[in-house]
Amino acid sequence: MIELPVLDSKGKQTDTLSIDAARLGNEVRPALLKQAYVMFHANRRQGSARTKSRGMVEGSTRKLYRQKGTGNARVGSARTVVRRGGGVAFAKTKEKPAYRKRMPRKMRRLANRNALLAKLVDQEVKCISSLEMDKPHTSDFKAILEAAGVDRTCLVALSNDNHNAALSARNLPNVTTIRIEQLNAFELLNHRYLVVAKEALEGFLNSEPKKRTFVTAKDDREAA
Repeated sequence: MIELPVLDSKGKQTDTLSIDAARLGNEVRPALLKQAYVMFHANRRQGSARTKSRGMVEGSTRKLYRQKGTGNARVGSARTVVRRGGGVAFAKTKEKPAYRKRMPRKMRRLANRNALLAKLVDQEVKCISSLEMDKPHTSDFKAILEAAGVDRTCLVALSNDNHNAALSARNLPNVTTIRIEQLNAFELLNHRYLVVAKEALEGFLNSEPKKRTFVTAKDDREAA
């Protein structure tokens, strides 16, 4: 069991949250985390880079000077790939490259929880008793982070209805907000600290994967 201190808004420990490491994969798995990180990173690429081949570059196709008699090396048009301002030998076209990667659903879920385990092992999870705010106030939220000892990049995981805290944190530098149900390995590994409310963290740990239901033609006939 991992004993996680629960802090109040002033940074004082008020409680302890016991977390079963078995629910998070028992041990940190670097190979799985790397695979998940590469997948998330690759799937964020737009693939919108474009370059022009020599046929796409505007300009004359006239031979710059005669083939022989000048003492210089032979040369063709100014749009050749070896001259400045010319085209690119292997130009990127409008076809979107196949950057996307996939992982099985159970592996993705395990990677997300294993990244949380890595943060817990390194003592980089700051659990706050409550992050509810009466109104958006950036300085108040900044004081909570400073009291918790957050001095580097920070990922704040909030429940879906905690709108005031999200508005309070969005203007702080090096602070990223995310909904607790969307917590993933990529965001966890990209930030030094994770700040989360106790209730939201318990809900994430106790959540079960949604089961997919498939309706067949036979089921449709029986329902009719």
